[in-house]
Formats: sequence, C-alpha cells, structure tokens
Amino acid sequence: MPRILSAFSSQLTAMGPRELLSSIAASEGRTILCETIGSVMPMLMDVTNAEFAAAMGADILLLNMFDVNKPLIQGLPPVPPEDTVRELKRLTGRPIGINLEPVEELPKEEDKMWAMTPGRIATLENARKAADMGVNMILLTGNPGTGVSNAAIVRTLELYKKELGDRLVLAAGKMHASGVLSEGGEHIITREDMESFAKAGADIILLPAPGTVPGITMEYIRGLVEYAHSLGCLTITAIGTSQEGADTATIRQIALMCKQTGTDMHHLGDTGYCGMALPENIQSYSIAVRGIRHTYHRMAASINR
Repeated sequence: MPRILSAFSSQLTAMGPRELLSSIAASEGRTILCETIGSVMPMLMDVTNAEFAAAMGADILLLNMFDVNKPLIQGLPPVPPEDTVRELKRLTGRPIGINLEPVEELPKEEDKMWAMTPGRIATLENARKAADMGVNMILLTGNPGTGVSNAAIVRTLELYKKELGDRLVLAAGKMHASGVLSEGGEHIITREDMESFAKAGADIILLPAPGTVPGITMEYIRGLVEYAHSLGCLTITAIGTSQEGADTATIRQIALMCKQTGTDMHHLGDTGYCGMALPENIQSYSIAVRGIRHTYHRMAASINR
C-alpha cells in the first residue's frame, strides 16, 4: 500500500477505508486535508474550490455544508445530483470526505451562511446517501453555533459504526465549541471524550490545532494525540477558526506546532475568505510539514496517473 504522501490518483481512488487509513498512517504526519464549501462562488469562478485546493497540495478534500439532499458544488460541470461527488473525485483524483453534524434539534442560527439544513444533519439516512454517492469519509463535527455536543457525536458514531463501518472512514471531533459554551477551550475535547469516541467506532479523532483556540497549546494537544494513538485511532489537528486566512508566517508556525504534536493529518479550514483556505497558505503549510519535494510532487502529478 503506497503512502498517501506519494500515491497517484489511480492508487488513491482504488483505496477502501482500511487501505486509506493505512496509507495515511504510513505517511508519518504529512497528510494534508483541505476543507472547502461548494455552495459559495468559487475563488476562480468556474473552477471548484475543491479543485483549487487539490492543485495547491491537498491530499484529501473535505466538503463542508454539503447537503446530501441538495448536492451543490459551484463551478462543477453539470451532472445528475447523485453523481456530484463522483464527478468531483474524477476531476481531482482525491478521496472525498464530508461533514455531517449531530444536532439535537435545528438551531436558530441568525447567520444565514451557517444555517442548518436537513441534509447536513448526521442521520443514518444522510450517511447512507453519502456512502452511495461515493464519499470516502464522514467527519462528525459542528459548524459555528450549531450546538453539536460530544455526547451527540458518540451516539452517532455508535450508529454509523454498526450500520456503515465497513463502507466509510469515520472521523469525529470539534475544532471549536460549536456553540456549546461548556465545551470551550480545553473542554472542547478531553481524554474521556476521546475514549468514548474510540469505543463508539471512530477511526480518526479531530482536535483543534495548537494556537487556534484560546488555551489550546502544543503540549496539551501533544498529550491528546499520544492518547488517541494508544486507543488505536489516528488524529487530525484542525484549523477551524479562520486562521487559514492568516499570513503565511502564522500558518507555518501552526504547522510546525501540529507536527510536534505527532498528529497524522493536518486540516486547513474553509474560510480564508469564504469557501477555502488561502491557496498560498495551503502550499506554505504543506512545505512546512513535508518540504518542497513532496509538496510539488502532489501539486504536479497528473490525475490521469
């Protein structure tokens, strides 16, 4: 099994969930995961944000605010709704994940940008639809103000693992409090939460990147990464606080702190402006954690290989 670090598109698209996890682990902390929003106008107008992120060095693409009932990715050539994910995989040659949110009830979100829709809720029906569309990974998490709690994530993980565990990579965690004030700062995720996630079936546990949430230090996340590995889970350190739109010096600092934690995957969020991280930050982050050679290899390799 090739490392995702150097795998070509034909190898990436042929991987099942277990092979993908092994490929990530074999890359030793050098996997880049970029989150994009398909419902907003792409930065390059007629090229999807996901394609742009892939071109800048992303190994895996994560779709935020993707409604499985109304699939929409601006800039994508016209295809039947059920083929949206498969078309994006064809154009990028990358594994695709989506966020689903385990909300207890539809929150009254005043910001229309983040307003919840039924097709984004982490129901079993929505997860099945995602798997049928060709999604490789589901991340159970919460957008700003949605009220997603760690307890709700655990319940959803248990259900997904039982019903869909052999079809998808299951990731879980929060990159900010998601509107649950009692789960802010160091309470965003604790060792107890992580143990519950692992027992419920998580393959990957998501943690806030050091320096992105008040009180979250490299030392704190280092301990949590080590604990996740002892539970048999991989980890993602995530920039979900719009610092994916910071200057490149800040991005490099965060990248190196994340590398020091021992994390397996590095996540850059979707709001450099709105829709994806700043492209120069994707490249700078990649160079910081894996150097020019591997960064340019990922950027240059044809999706036809």
